[in-house]
Amino acid sequence: MQNNSSLYEFDHPVSDEQILEAAAYIIAQKQFRHGALTCPKDSEEYLRHKLALIEHEVFAVLFLDSQNRILEYKELFRGTINAASVYPREVVKEVLALNAASVILAHNHPSGISTPSQADKLITTKLQQALNLIDVSIVDHIIIGETSYSFAEHGLI
Repeated sequence: MQNNSSLYEFDHPVSDEQILEAAAYIIAQKQFRHGALTCPKDSEEYLRHKLALIEHEVFAVLFLDSQNRILEYKELFRGTINAASVYPREVVKEVLALNAASVILAHNHPSGISTPSQADKLITTKLQQALNLIDVSIVDHIIIGETSYSFAEHGLI
């Protein structure tokens, strides 16, 4: 019998971040091929692979077309271990540049606790107000920690 141990040896080790980035890419490709994001779980799965291991807060946006298909994913703001400043004007500029019909907001909580803070709720309201002026809706705001928290599933959007 031939020894196949070389099949499992790598010349260059792969980091956890590279594996998660590859998983997010595969999920995004599946979404592009199979159509729209139809439920919060689809978005949460994609965003978990993008944001789960980051050790500082990142505020990202999934820009969607009128059929809820992903136009683009962008990490717009980077923060510290427990906060990120978010500027509605910058979000609106990106929405207009991509001609998005709706968005899914997302950020991580490096602490692992995905419960939204008062600041999370406040920025969601500010972004809703700003985006409503240009007829763009927020489909969800998802917080990634050890678990995920969907504003839509909890009736906050």
